Amino acid sequence: MKRIMLFLLLPIFLFPQVYVLEVKGTIDMGLAYFFERQIPQLSREGGDVIILDIDTFGGRVDAATMMKNALLNSEIPTIAFINTKAISAGSLISLACDTIVMRSGATMGATTVVDVQSQKAGEKAQSYMREEMAATAESKGRNPHIAMAMVDESIDIDTLLISEGDTLFLDDVEGAMPGKLLTLRTSTALKYGMADYQMNSLDEILEHFGYSQNDVVKVKPTWSEVVVRFLTDPIVSSLLMTIGFLGLIFEIQSPGWGIPGTVGLIALALFFSTSLIADLASIMEILFLVGGLVLLGIEAFVIPGFGVVGILGIILMIYAMFTMLLPAAPTAADINSALWGLSIAVVGGIVGFWFMIKRMLTSKAWQKISLKTSETKTEGYSGSIGLEDYVGKTGVALTMLRPAGTALIEGKRIDVVTTGDFIEKDTEIVIRRIDGNRIVVDKKD
Repeated sequence: MKRIMLFLLLPIFLFPQVYVLEVKGTIDMGLAYFFERQIPQLSREGGDVIILDIDTFGGRVDAATMMKNALLNSEIPTIAFINTKAISAGSLISLACDTIVMRSGATMGATTVVDVQSQKAGEKAQSYMREEMAATAESKGRNPHIAMAMVDESIDIDTLLISEGDTLFLDDVEGAMPGKLLTLRTSTALKYGMADYQMNSLDEILEHFGYSQNDVVKVKPTWSEVVVRFLTDPIVSSLLMTIGFLGLIFEIQSPGWGIPGTVGLIALALFFSTSLIADLASIMEILFLVGGLVLLGIEAFVIPGFGVVGILGIILMIYAMFTMLLPAAPTAADINSALWGLSIAVVGGIVGFWFMIKRMLTSKAWQKISLKTSETKTEGYSGSIGLEDYVGKTGVALTMLRPAGTALIEGKRIDVVTTGDFIEKDTEIVIRRIDGNRIVVDKKD
């Protein structure tokens, strides 16, 4: 039996393993969470190398920093295969790998921090990113000044920069012309040591390092991680917040609790739960959310109408969402981005509510349950019972008025109501006013 087990285990020790992880699309917290879980696990399981298949325009700085830290702590050699582009946060992740391979025509750089409006963020955010890039490059034996020039266009790297559109590339001529943000193409990255090899496919990389496709293990996120990454995407999370606000606004307009509030709560639950899984939410933010929901529940089921308690509940929920959009150490750009995301959700909810009401009023279903014409007073319609001429007339209470009852007015039995006082039976009364279909009486002086 021991020989059989040893024979079954031999392939694990004899054949190398190459782990391939994709870094494509937006770099978000869902992907960072995946890296934080997988890299240590792969290090424990053992293997020969981790290859990142990178094709990204970048994303969140905090997510890229988490991925960079996971790569720097990897016990397995790492290779970044820049398969077309590693822009912005993608360049930080690439620099965290032991080896960088770029395909022909690939680019890496343009790592300056921008806000939600694609405007350059403040110096605090730029300073942080400059040092992150420099420290990461230096840890792998690469030029930190070139790495910083990808973030800050004012850095002089003693090379001539030649303008190609909005981006500048290094050239062979020595000199200096600062003032433009640095992006490296493959040939220039190789010349200045920011990349190690030019290869055009994963197969070529495997062949160069002595591996084959049989050695490859593609590490993909689980279905739950895919769902979390999808729901934590900035566009999707903003949509969930909008639906949540829209549902709550609809629920406020109607008594009790119904479908709009339920849909809104489901959207908000998806937003908060996936954010909690991806480490975007803290226990404090969850407490604010729960507190807001409790106050809304009190407003819906205990207190009639809508007032201070409901408004306070909404404020607590908005605050929880706002803080959840911020990283652990927010910069001015992060705060601005969070404010924009929250504003879009709130305004989108209000605008969506207005359009839905407008659409509903013109729908066929609404026409079936509502009058198409109005009944105006000028056309002879009235909400009263036609006893306005009885004001000032007297009669006798046929029953005790507590405060409603029956009275005899000029020989007619009429249902009446007092102004609040109890009136004994057989007491003389006088009609004070007619309120719609209510005849208000009082004791005769």
